[in-house]
Amino acid sequence: MIKYQGMEFQTCEKVYEPAEDTFLLAENLKVKKTDRVLEIGTGTGIIAILTSKIAENVIAVDINKYAVECTLKNSKLNQSDIDIRLGDLFDSTEGEKFDLILFNTPYLPTDEDERIDDELEAAWDGGPDGRLVINRFIEDLPAHLNPKGRVQLVQSSLADNEETIGRLIEKGFEVSITASERYFFEEVVVLTAKLS
Repeated sequence: MIKYQGMEFQTCEKVYEPAEDTFLLAENLKVKKTDRVLEIGTGTGIIAILTSKIAENVIAVDINKYAVECTLKNSKLNQSDIDIRLGDLFDSTEGEKFDLILFNTPYLPTDEDERIDDELEAAWDGGPDGRLVINRFIEDLPAHLNPKGRVQLVQSSLADNEETIGRLIEKGFEVSITASERYFFEEVVVLTAKLS
């Protein structure tokens, strides 16, 4: 059990446990009451639940069925009204648009021999250069945002923050680093981008 901002969250087996990157995003959320919000890779649901205390319309998605179950438990525990779905990136929200999209990306560079092939892997496995999921996400992102829509994503210097910023700019976003934290071998950042 984790306590955060006066709430309690269950941690669940086979689900990414909230860590420094989760709390960096939690402390730097830029949510408006009127926002229609999508969180991708919800894990235990902590970010979606915190967001739902501000915005009235929150959808939480995860590719891990255990994460979907865990978010449901934590949503009930904290009396949060969240639409929770199983899906890979935008698969379960096809045709829907949002004002804000949140994503703590799987950003760790992972070689084939480092893969463990279980549900938890999707939370951190970024492929050989850490960009496998990030690039797919950015490619599809504009189609799922309303005009002047925003995105906040977490990633590490291990996955090349400058490349992410460049790709977002190419897609028509204004981008800034709104939070950063240095750990032993990496800098983890929250990138906040807005469609211009």
